[in-house]
Amino acid sequence: MQRKAYTAKSATSSGPYSHAIDTGDYVFFSGQTAKNTPTAKDLTGDIAAQTKQCFANLVEVMEEAGLSHEDVVKVNVYLTDMNNFNAMNEVYKTYFIEPYPARTCVAVVALPLGAEVEIELIAKRSN
Repeated sequence: MQRKAYTAKSATSSGPYSHAIDTGDYVFFSGQTAKNTPTAKDLTGDIAAQTKQCFANLVEVMEEAGLSHEDVVKVNVYLTDMNNFNAMNEVYKTYFIEPYPARTCVAVVALPLGAEVEIELIAKRSN
């Protein structure tokens, strides 16, 4: 299988991974956090702002891959505190329209770089 990688110009990787891998029909996007943006100010404690930055990073990679929000079929959200669920959802729902992508949201003990939210997604190319 040939794999094509996409990278956001304004986001960094916090490990040995690609921002997205294109497998043909599907593109798998690595999780993005606000901390993957070297130019962003410290957003600790502001889940809404962190969620917006996660999506800004993901949108940049989607654009590199020639995709948009409408191509997203699955989203995984990781929160370090489920008390932030509603604040994350308020921002999340501004990025998608019904029918919404399938989604999983889980609480985790910690995230890379001390982030409080991380979002990853899968998109399907239109034929």
